[in-house]
Amino acid sequence: MDATTTLPNICGVSDADSLPEAALAPWDIAVIAIYFIFILAVGLWAMFSAERGSVSGFFLAGRSMAWFPVGASLYSSNIGSGHFVGLAGTGAASGIAQGSFEWNAMVTLMMLGWLFAPVYIASGIVTTPEYLAKRFGGTRIQPFLSLLSLFTYVFTKISADLFAGAIFIQEALGWRLYPSVLGLLAITALYTVTGGLKAVIYTDTAQTLIMLFGAFWMMVVSFQRIGGYANLEDCYMQAIPDERPPNTTCGLPREDAFHVFRDPVDSDLPWPGMIFGITIIATWYWCTDQVIVQRTLAAKNLSHAKGGCVFAGFVKFTPMYMMVMVGMISRIVFPNEIACATPETCMEACGSESGCSNYAYAKLVLLLMPTGLKGLLLSVMVAALMSSLTSVFNSSSTLFTCDLWTKIRPRAKTRELMIVGRIFVLVMVVVSILWIPVVKNAASGRLFDYIQAVTSYFTPPITAIFVLAVFWPRLNEPGCFWALVLGMILGILRFFFEVGVSSPNCGEPEYRPMVLTKVHYLYFAMILFGLSCVIAVVVSLLTPPIDERCLIRLTWYTRQSKRKRIDLQEVEEYFAKKNQPKEEEEEPVYEEASSNGDEDRPWYKTLWTSFCGLEDNSAAPKMTSAQQQAAQLRQIDISEEKWPSIIVNVGALVMLAAGVFLFGFYA
Repeated sequence: MDATTTLPNICGVSDADSLPEAALAPWDIAVIAIYFIFILAVGLWAMFSAERGSVSGFFLAGRSMAWFPVGASLYSSNIGSGHFVGLAGTGAASGIAQGSFEWNAMVTLMMLGWLFAPVYIASGIVTTPEYLAKRFGGTRIQPFLSLLSLFTYVFTKISADLFAGAIFIQEALGWRLYPSVLGLLAITALYTVTGGLKAVIYTDTAQTLIMLFGAFWMMVVSFQRIGGYANLEDCYMQAIPDERPPNTTCGLPREDAFHVFRDPVDSDLPWPGMIFGITIIATWYWCTDQVIVQRTLAAKNLSHAKGGCVFAGFVKFTPMYMMVMVGMISRIVFPNEIACATPETCMEACGSESGCSNYAYAKLVLLLMPTGLKGLLLSVMVAALMSSLTSVFNSSSTLFTCDLWTKIRPRAKTRELMIVGRIFVLVMVVVSILWIPVVKNAASGRLFDYIQAVTSYFTPPITAIFVLAVFWPRLNEPGCFWALVLGMILGILRFFFEVGVSSPNCGEPEYRPMVLTKVHYLYFAMILFGLSCVIAVVVSLLTPPIDERCLIRLTWYTRQSKRKRIDLQEVEEYFAKKNQPKEEEEEPVYEEASSNGDEDRPWYKTLWTSFCGLEDNSAAPKMTSAQQQAAQLRQIDISEEKWPSIIVNVGALVMLAAGVFLFGFYA
């Protein structure tokens, strides 16, 4: 029996003519307006209540956040519009396998809270590249890693999220791509550029609740449309477009669409890569990436950091059902558009010859949800976009300011650092917007595949270095540096191959080199991780080790040591100055202090500096040396009280048990 005739009877899907009108009604616009007012109010409240005049206050929220906002911010920072568009798109195109990327986060979030965060907190860092600088010394690694991280943010996170958000805005409002992007950026930048991490975390918390509520409602309505969860597999396997190339599998659902673990050679996501390759890139993302680690560093203590990881891990169960399977339902409802199999039909459906699966979630929302809820779901998409962008913007400015600008201008004042960090965000936005056309046509039109592939090319060397740095004290600066450099060269070569040689449309002969067709990007991640580890170990063993007195509280084995650490950077700076020829010291120039302070400043400048958190705090009470030492000890304290520690440990075990069950059930 023909699939197109049985589909409506089995799944309860009627003709497109009976679906609600896609245009936004006044109630939808009202919901969107209320959302923006609410989020701006939360952001502005957090902005003005935060300590924004210091680096710790702006970038780490004064290390005062509880477990719930930490966990909500971890989830919200991760789940951007790229997930709604990308996960739903891959679900529509190939089934449930991509959802296991989300479940893998449960393991790596536990690694963050129990293995990496204690070392980071004990070391007293602000950024993860700063950790490597303390761990290895030298002047090469910290700026190199910061540049690499910023490069990755531009080509995966910012550009992909902007493109994904623009898809939804285009579908909902009929706007063109770049006006949609610029409108969202204007609102996002308002409280990110001015408010610091505290404003970002509180708005992330609010947006997480909105996302979960809206996406859950969308999931329920979607399953109702096809007659329930029990009908999903039968309906999906019959969702075949009317037009497709003869004598090909184009447009047909994959036979293994409902399996998480797939063939290790010929499948789109081989099972060894799903187990090991994903874990490698997920360890980079959850345990070493500044965007994520910065949230745990903002926690008031280690137990709250662990609690945030557990909360985020439990919520990571949801994307499989709220995004991947909703995307599969979109294919069921719109097989000719979402599952289009020829360049002509795809071009007519969405304006792209590569495929239209990226439009699965947006089309289902706009043509399935009733009036009012369309506006809510649009708000959810905007919330996802804004939350992920705010997180990347804040962390990017932290990296550039603390790791790069301070190397260029080591005597820069706090006010200069605050201004430079905010200006740099604008530069990243411009570069990301210019990269959007590449993202649009990459990976056969599957956004999430593009994101994971690019991540696999650049991040395995970083994962290798951080794992060895934390757990192998013998690793030294030369081993770390050359593993990063050589690993990055291999990754960049693969990246340019991938971007420069587009994949053929379905049914066309394969013309790409074997390095692209036979070595899956998850296998490439495993190979690159192994090579980076070998390079790091060999070079380290051939060069002198680091004095163990310089590793106190910088490795897993010394994280609880109370001894005073010899700062490797200070030692290197001392010998560098000692070996330099002495020069005549210039007489210091002292600026004459203004007796009136802010009284001589025009009112509009006073208002601007107050809004941006650039007030001069020189007149504030100064802490004594004893108070400064006590504050520093509190920041690096990783001790835990008995019951909070038991609660988070039990929560972590329950989370892992649930993850094992899900993998086994869908394997």
